[in-house]
Amino acid sequence: MKRLHFSKSINAPREKVWNTLIGPESYKAWTAPFMEGSYYEGSWNKGDKIRFLGPDGRGMTSVIADNRLHEFISIKHLGEVQDGVDDFDSEDARKWALAFENYTLTNVNGSTEVGIDIDVAPDFESYMKEKWPVALDTLKSLSEAP
Repeated sequence: MKRLHFSKSINAPREKVWNTLIGPESYKAWTAPFMEGSYYEGSWNKGDKIRFLGPDGRGMTSVIADNRLHEFISIKHLGEVQDGVDDFDSEDARKWALAFENYTLTNVNGSTEVGIDIDVAPDFESYMKEKWPVALDTLKSLSEAP
């Protein structure tokens, strides 16, 4: 696993960026660069199970490892979802097991700095480096809209 870091300065209050980040409809919009039609099932409360899915019902099964309102959220990936069933044991699922995806929101001179730290398997590194900047540009656009 390799940890990648991405960041973006967004000219909006931290609360608005946070709500855009995890709001069901805005989540679909800013994650579209990864997969059009992405969505989640579950909640963002610490300790809660959450699934990140594509329109085909496949995706990741995870738990919210930490949630500090408007400040930090940590997702611990546990495995994959295949045909609506959580998979913790296959080779592909084990590639993501215990990978973290962390979001840090910091006030910087009236703007919000969004930092993303994500653990990725080597075969996904170039994909993530290509898609994250586009996703963060979309998050910025949505968050800065009136």
